[in-house]
Amino acid sequence: MEALLVLTTCPHDVATELARNLVHQKLAACVNILPAVQAIYRWHDAVEENKETLLLIKTTTSCYESLEKEILKLHPYETPEILAIPTSHTSSTYLSWIVSSCSE
Repeated sequence: MEALLVLTTCPHDVATELARNLVHQKLAACVNILPAVQAIYRWHDAVEENKETLLLIKTTTSCYESLEKEILKLHPYETPEILAIPTSHTSSTYLSWIVSSCSE
C-alpha cells in the first residue's frame, strides 16, 4: 500500500467542511488546513488573483479515486486543483496509521 499526499485549494469557508467530510468517510487519515494562500493563475485567458485555503490530504492509493470523486462533488470550483503526489519514503508507523485510518 502506498501513501499519497493530495493537494487541493478552495475558499476558506469550504475548507473545514471538506476536510471533515473526507476524514469522516475514511477517505483521508488527516487533512491539514493552511489558510491565506495567495493564488495567481490564468483562467479563461485572464490572469486572476484570489486568497485560497490549501488542504494537505493524507490518503492511500486505494482511496484516491473515491477521494477525488468526493472532492469534485463538494468543491465549488468548476475545475478544482487536485494533485496527488506519491510518497517515495514514508515511515512504517505513519504509513500503518494512514492505512488503518482510510478504507474503501
